[in-house]
Amino acid sequence: MREFLHDLSDWLLGFADSDWAIAVLLVSSFTESIFFPIPPDPLLLAVAIVQQPIAALLGVLVAVASVAGAVVGHALGMRLGRPVLARMFSESRVAYVDRLFERFGVWAILIAAFTPVPYKVFAIAAGVWHMDRRKFIIASAIGRGARFGTIGVLIFLFGEEIEAFLTENFEWLTIGITVVALAVGAGWYIIHRRRRHEAVC
Repeated sequence: MREFLHDLSDWLLGFADSDWAIAVLLVSSFTESIFFPIPPDPLLLAVAIVQQPIAALLGVLVAVASVAGAVVGHALGMRLGRPVLARMFSESRVAYVDRLFERFGVWAILIAAFTPVPYKVFAIAAGVWHMDRRKFIIASAIGRGARFGTIGVLIFLFGEEIEAFLTENFEWLTIGITVVALAVGAGWYIIHRRRRHEAVC
């Protein structure tokens, strides 16, 4: 297991130094704001470490890609309405987002953009609620810029120290990320299978 994780670490850092790394990172960030379940933070971390001189710029680019994806999500929500939320997310999650919008309005977007809360739900729901597009973009830019920009700046300033920490703890970090990814995938599969079953019945 230790050897496998070490090989995985080498592969990830090798990929982060490849010609495709930045393109994959930006596509991941864009799609994560619409439907992709895995946030771009781990890949941003790896690519920024390998390409430390442009780490801050990478943070900005990822934020821009994320906001662009959110604009698409907002448009989908506005055009397709509440059924698209019901199809993509659980009722409890949609109800939770509705309560946040009722209580905080555009501030809910700012909070979701900066925190690990699934941003795609808020982006699409903002369209369903017909939130003003300009306010939505400004809130998203502030939140996502703060989140990914912070990662980029920290790597730019303290890249060597952060790389040393990640190298020493890579096994546990990999296990944690893998468990989260599997849990998200399993949850998505269970929810969609249950909805299909309910639709048939």
